[in-house]
Amino acid sequence: MNRCQKCNLLSSDSSFDSDKNVSSVVEQKIKVFALGGLDENGKNLYVVEVNDKIFVLDAGLKYPTEDLLGVDAVIPDFTYLKENVSRVQGIFLSHGHEDHIGALPQLLSLINVPIYGTRLTMALVEDSLSENGLDFKNYKLYKIRENNELFFGDIKVTFFKTTHSIPDSVAICIHTTDGVIVYTSDFTFDQSAKGRYQTNYARISEISKEGVLCLLSESINAEKSGHTSTGSSLTYELEEAFSRAEGRIICSLYSSDLHRIQLVIDLAIQNGRKIAIIGRKMQRIVDISVKLGYLRIPKSALMNLLYIDEKNDNNLSNLVVLATGNRYEPFNALIRMAKHQDRLIHIEKSDTVIVATAPIPGNEIKAARTLDLLYRTGASVVAINKNLLPSSHASSEDLKLMMNLLKPQYIMPVIGEYRNLVAHAKIAEKMGYNTENVILLDNGDVVEFQQGELVNHTEHIQIDQVLVDGLGVGDIGSVVLRDRQLMANDGIIVVIANLNKNTKEIVAGPQIVSKGFVYEKGNEELYAALDELVRNIIGQFVTEQYVNWQGLRQELRDKIGKLLFNKTKRKPIIIPIVEEFNL
Repeated sequence: MNRCQKCNLLSSDSSFDSDKNVSSVVEQKIKVFALGGLDENGKNLYVVEVNDKIFVLDAGLKYPTEDLLGVDAVIPDFTYLKENVSRVQGIFLSHGHEDHIGALPQLLSLINVPIYGTRLTMALVEDSLSENGLDFKNYKLYKIRENNELFFGDIKVTFFKTTHSIPDSVAICIHTTDGVIVYTSDFTFDQSAKGRYQTNYARISEISKEGVLCLLSESINAEKSGHTSTGSSLTYELEEAFSRAEGRIICSLYSSDLHRIQLVIDLAIQNGRKIAIIGRKMQRIVDISVKLGYLRIPKSALMNLLYIDEKNDNNLSNLVVLATGNRYEPFNALIRMAKHQDRLIHIEKSDTVIVATAPIPGNEIKAARTLDLLYRTGASVVAINKNLLPSSHASSEDLKLMMNLLKPQYIMPVIGEYRNLVAHAKIAEKMGYNTENVILLDNGDVVEFQQGELVNHTEHIQIDQVLVDGLGVGDIGSVVLRDRQLMANDGIIVVIANLNKNTKEIVAGPQIVSKGFVYEKGNEELYAALDELVRNIIGQFVTEQYVNWQGLRQELRDKIGKLLFNKTKRKPIIIPIVEEFNL
């Protein structure tokens, strides 16, 4: 066996020998749980414990909902892994999407453990670490191939290729003496998939023959009947749009969907058009993918956009512009272009705009607003019906096929909101699985297997939601979020008063500053009442030599809050600032 070197691709016959002496352990205690990814879209992180060894499957982020004001991302709670870092054998990655690798920079800042992933996945990990100011050379990053076997004492880890919207996607298999734990991650069974996108049915068959103890299979599309579409209808729609376009074509795409990006690139080349890419992250992903051979773009077709000025207005009639990004980014780019606020592209009447990004949960309003703005430009707008945009997640028949191929003893639905998990569970039950063999969990719930049987389902690991806000990780709590919500809904009132230190008389103020509450003009009576109330409260508290400043500020907050609610039925944040000066 050849020892793997950091970030070097393994040869096809090599494997890890970190604990090469395989013991003859007969009985193994196996625990399976999630630190993220259950009852939510994103934040995927699953843990398999075999005796004293911990195997981490993926480490993703989740994009915040609208109620998480100002938050950039939500990541799993890594406390358990930090407390048990000596037992963590490694982090095993299924593919390179943010909801599966996006939390790695934060996790690696807490624990420096080996990471295993395929070639493209690890390239994207390196890029993510660099973007977050970390030197990837300081970490144990190992590239694996599908046919590698990794040994950790009496435990073996293997992989098999799956079909997804990004190449080099794999399922992860933990081999124990009681059977295999299989984590499929995101997948489909697209029979038209080629090359790096193809599912390895032979490997699935081999795993099945060994005996699968528990299958952790994705659930996002479990409510959708049939097999996931191959996308032939989308190809036809795009071909039609390209054939009708006389001027520039501007196409919105999610940067994580390399398969769809390649489709647009191929159509551009077939129609003799040049290609330009908008979006810093997308440009990096494309650079990586082109360099590694995962995207095919002739150099003659790729155009680097320059600033719009009198010399270069980027109005080439044969130009295809890819407006890309994650979640909101493609829509934000189109909005800027439609409003002529983008520094590179202004949408004109002669343009054709293809919206090939179906709104994901949380950005439906943004998507609708974008379409309204695009139609106002007078450009030809081709909004691809979301039913024609092929999903990259397994539908009900795909889930059934995976169960039939692997024949697991237990099924644990993962990856999806609770209704998706329940739909997946019902599919398994219709397939003949007993209810007790279909495991529905919440994040932190632990299931335990011994001698191939489920023996415990009551243990729970306490985990919290960790919010990322700029450079801050976990320093945004419920109190901060509540204050942000209050400021967004009802605004803020700041009361400022300066006192003479000797006489305790008000020498400046009270000044009342309103932000997001009500204007002073037209509300003179309210502001007069506030002024009188503040003077009375200060007068009551400064009658003695010693002033209870904390009590004074609390009294101001309470009494001002009651007055404002009685007058306006609103509850702004109230900040009293009372200070004394030597005069």
